[in-house]
Amino acid sequence: MRTKFYYLTMIAAVCFAGFSSCKKDVQGLSSLKTTNTTTTTTTLAATATQSIAIASLASTAATHDSLYVVGCFPPKGTKDSIAFSALPATVGTYLTANYAGYTFVKAFSVTDSTKTINGFVVIIKFNSKPVGLKFNATGTFVKVLEQRAGADLGSHDGFHPGGPFGDRGEPGKDTIAITALPTAVSSYFSTTYPTDTLLHASITPDTSYVLISKNSGLYATVVSAAGKLIDRRQIDNHPGPQKAVTQTALLSSITTYLTTTYPGYVFDKAFAALKGTTVQGYVVFITSNSTKYALKFDATGAFVSAKALR
Repeated sequence: MRTKFYYLTMIAAVCFAGFSSCKKDVQGLSSLKTTNTTTTTTTLAATATQSIAIASLASTAATHDSLYVVGCFPPKGTKDSIAFSALPATVGTYLTANYAGYTFVKAFSVTDSTKTINGFVVIIKFNSKPVGLKFNATGTFVKVLEQRAGADLGSHDGFHPGGPFGDRGEPGKDTIAITALPTAVSSYFSTTYPTDTLLHASITPDTSYVLISKNSGLYATVVSAAGKLIDRRQIDNHPGPQKAVTQTALLSSITTYLTTTYPGYVFDKAFAALKGTTVQGYVVFITSNSTKYALKFDATGAFVSAKALR
């Protein structure tokens, strides 16, 4: 019987033989040409062989039937399945603090070319959506692993239009005008939180709505299409005004953190907390794979905290 490793190896071979040179720009997801075709096709092949299947997708003519996380281990590295109890305690602490109500799916220890364990890959479900996370050897969080459909393992951009991560090619496509919210959603919110000022709204793949509002701090409220509360989180407790910030106006340190820690992320919205005209800190809302996050940074752009919203 042919194993999953066999099929991943075959995918890698096809990638090595058939793809030309391109590299994904994480924020803009634009293709950057390179003259070193051999290096680039080798990188694309490595993307396939260094991936782990984490879930099933509906099989169609356009996609394979599996979902993968990529960048799981280094070249010539290996993975070994382990129990949750074998993970460092810090991993469980991190998951509980950042993914409330998560369900553990599987975990792997990751070794380098010298067979030394240099980290762990953990797959969980958060709001019924798979999330892959990478931790170092001591259990410290490193990054959220980028997900790709099987058909996109060796693609230049890592997604295809209409696929599960099609929003990578159209940032902001899930934004919805506050005036266009369903009556059940807007009525629930205005009745339940009359002193909140709505600043931004977006819709999730499960047709729930994430509403960002101001009320002596920033809040993220998740409401179903039927007008029922799913979750409400305080993201920032700064009492002063919040000023919208464009993606291009973010500090370079913030952009670097997002690109490194949430590869393939899609920018949604950002705000700067002000005291007079002085910035006190930033909150950035992104989508990474199929999960929405709120990330807090201080006035210098140093990371403070992250919360998975939906």
